[in-house]
Amino acid sequence: MGPHSRQMNNPIYLLTFVAALGSGLVAGILFAFSNFIMKALARVPPAQGIAAMQSINVLVLNRWFFVVFFGTAVCCLALAISSFARWQKPGVNYLLVGSLLYLIGTILVTIACNVPLNDALAAVDPSSADAGRVWTNYLKNWTMWNHVRTIAALGAAASFTIALRGYQ
Repeated sequence: MGPHSRQMNNPIYLLTFVAALGSGLVAGILFAFSNFIMKALARVPPAQGIAAMQSINVLVLNRWFFVVFFGTAVCCLALAISSFARWQKPGVNYLLVGSLLYLIGTILVTIACNVPLNDALAAVDPSSADAGRVWTNYLKNWTMWNHVRTIAALGAAASFTIALRGYQ
């Protein structure tokens, strides 16, 4: 059995690998929103932007997104817990940092900041007189918190990738 086979049989290595891929994929999704999706939605009339984002917020609640988004969180939680039992091992700090970045900076920020903004937007009638003001506020606040989530997920992916290098 070669060194690569031994790594693939190591549950911590596998969790780290999956967490690196998952947090990188989530970072890419969130980056797309921060970089061009929200900017594109801001360029259309508020009623259209609101309706489009309301649709996105419904469609994102699907099994594949949940598997990636929350499956990565489960890996991170397991890695964070295991890192305390393995604290003397070299590079374990990267597992803890990556896990905390993802769990706090991506999951917690989503639950505490982005989801309440999405819920409030879901209640808005795109054709109401107040829609333009609500939309402008939403774009600014949602995108700011999305930047935080993007940076946290990217930092987690980088930290897990560095941790994987320690297995060589």
